[in-house]
Amino acid sequence: MRISRLLIVGLWLGVSLVARVQAIPFEYADGTKIEGDIVQAKPEFLQIRVDGNRYEKIAWDKLSQATLKQLAGDPKLKLESLIQPYLEGADDATIKKTEVVIKPVPRLDRPAKRSLLGALLSSSVGLIALLLLYAANIYAGYEISVIRAYPAGMVCGIAAVAPLIGPVIFLCLPTKMKATAEEEIPEVAAPVAPGEAPAEAAAKASPGGLSLAHAAAPAASAVPETQIFKRGQFTFNRRFLETKFSGFFGLVRREAEKDLVLLIKSARGEFIVTRISRIATNDLHADVHRGGASQEVQIPFSEILEIQIKPRDP
Repeated sequence: MRISRLLIVGLWLGVSLVARVQAIPFEYADGTKIEGDIVQAKPEFLQIRVDGNRYEKIAWDKLSQATLKQLAGDPKLKLESLIQPYLEGADDATIKKTEVVIKPVPRLDRPAKRSLLGALLSSSVGLIALLLLYAANIYAGYEISVIRAYPAGMVCGIAAVAPLIGPVIFLCLPTKMKATAEEEIPEVAAPVAPGEAPAEAAAKASPGGLSLAHAAAPAASAVPETQIFKRGQFTFNRRFLETKFSGFFGLVRREAEKDLVLLIKSARGEFIVTRISRIATNDLHADVHRGGASQEVQIPFSEILEIQIKPRDP
């Protein structure tokens, strides 16, 4: 019995001695020291056994840097991955390992500062844009010549020599009206001798002594007067044409207008219109006589310079 007791005591002392030899010293950040065996290691804490039967959980950030480095440097414990975030200077090492070195790259030289015109002339795209603008300027001169009734060659030539300024000048000018073909001939009164009646003076002024005053009066009253509507005095649009020339829209003409025609003077020439077949917002279609044949033409409102209501030619 005594031998067995001695063996038990000897075994206990041997285990205690081995445990004390394997015990690891732990130092807290505040300087407190403790010895124990590692039971379990987790990312949040380290669990150790102290005095054989007492267990403690120590947070990693509570341990000193010396203890953390000692534990991380022991390959048998394999705690480096858990301790690495809590070691001071670890971020600097990581930054040095993952540092990106920015190397200079070749860059294109920025073009020298120039004016807008100089920049356009220095590139092919700019030259094409300038040519398109120049062509649009000449075309604008042509359109203005049609609207203002000026010679197209003159307006386009000035627009080519003085871009932008030339078309603007002609656009500001009033519309040029063409001279009316039928001009009123002033009547010249024959001189009246003292004591001579006006009728006798008129008879003397006419060839053969015939009085033409009474004969011309019925002929003048039989022919209706020509009505003239000029651009600038009237606005040529759909409402105006439908109001003023309503008798020229139907297939059957009224008695008062059956011997009348419309003479439309436009930038493209003169048209003798017998009937307006169709009318739209910006133009009209009319039946005209040319070379003994009737045909339908389209006349834009913007090209109309003058409209006359006159008797049909015999």
